Amino acid sequence: MVRFYFDEDSTQHRLIAALRSQMIDVTTSLESGMNARDDESQLILASSHGRVLVTSNVCDFALLHRDFMERGRSHSGILIISQQRFSTGEIVRRILRLASSGIDPANGICYLSNF
Repeated sequence: MVRFYFDEDSTQHRLIAALRSQMIDVTTSLESGMNARDDESQLILASSHGRVLVTSNVCDFALLHRDFMERGRSHSGILIISQQRFSTGEIVRRILRLASSGIDPANGICYLSNF
């Protein structure tokens, strides 16, 4: 099962609680003591724990993903969500689809809108 790490940009308490109620393994930057840390540190921490980093910061993480790939570095995956685009319930449904899809998100960047 896919495990997730939500950065500061994507953490909504209601969303985290809803995912946990569906038995999705989720942690947050706040719970990990990582708030206010740079994006690369967030991605490295998430990956060191085998977690897909979830963010709404598409620009910075798309660049960071490209930088990792160009340098031959690996990560556990990045999931981009647009919090204004979907309701909490819809985000949960889409994350459940991703988690049960069998897709390996490692070294990839996925968009919630694709699920």
